[in-house]
This record gives sequence, structure tokens and C-alpha cells, in this order.
Amino acid sequence: MIKREGTRLALSGPVTLANVAAVLAEGRRHLDEGRRRQDEGVRVIDLAGVTEMDSALLALLLAWLRDARRRERSLEIANPPESLRTIARLYGVDSLLTGVGGPAAAESATARSR
Repeated sequence: MIKREGTRLALSGPVTLANVAAVLAEGRRHLDEGRRRQDEGVRVIDLAGVTEMDSALLALLLAWLRDARRRERSLEIANPPESLRTIARLYGVDSLLTGVGGPAAAESATARSR
């Protein structure tokens, strides 16, 4: 499930191969919404509520980051699970997950999104 709070998308529940296509599509709708309304749009993807994940979460985030870059936007990833960081390092793409951080990054991102 995804909830938009201003410039923040908060993911909750599992993000796995079983549901990633639906989460990808829902997230893209939120990302496109800001462009259509010509507002600031989504700036932060908060993963604090993710309860289960596999490599599909990494693929999802890379797709959203690619979409954002095409639109000359930036996204920050807040509260990534440690397992996501591990998979990203293993695949050699950890440098692509810009703005990855824990609670301090999330607080900083929240302050910027206000």
C-alpha cells in the first residue's frame, strides 16, 4: 500500500515479486500526479512501513528513480531496510540509491518536504 503525504510517498506492507507490478503502477500514478498538477511532486520515498521485501523492492526503486531522472526530478529514499542496502551492495547499485538513509535522513527529508 502507498500513502502520499505531501511530497512523501510512504510504502507499507510487503513489496515482493508477488505484488511489485501493482506497487510500481500505483507509485507511478502518484509520481505523475505532481507533474500533472504542476506542483513540487513526490520527493521522498519512505520505506519505514515495509514489512517484507525481496529484490523486487530494489527493482521498483530503480524504476522510480529512472522515471524521476527522466523528468529532471530527484527522489530520496528514507528508512531503507538493511536487507535492501545489502542487496543493493551485492548487485553493485548502492550508489544509485541516492539519499538512502535511516531515521536522520527521514527527519531531514520530512523537514524539506514541508
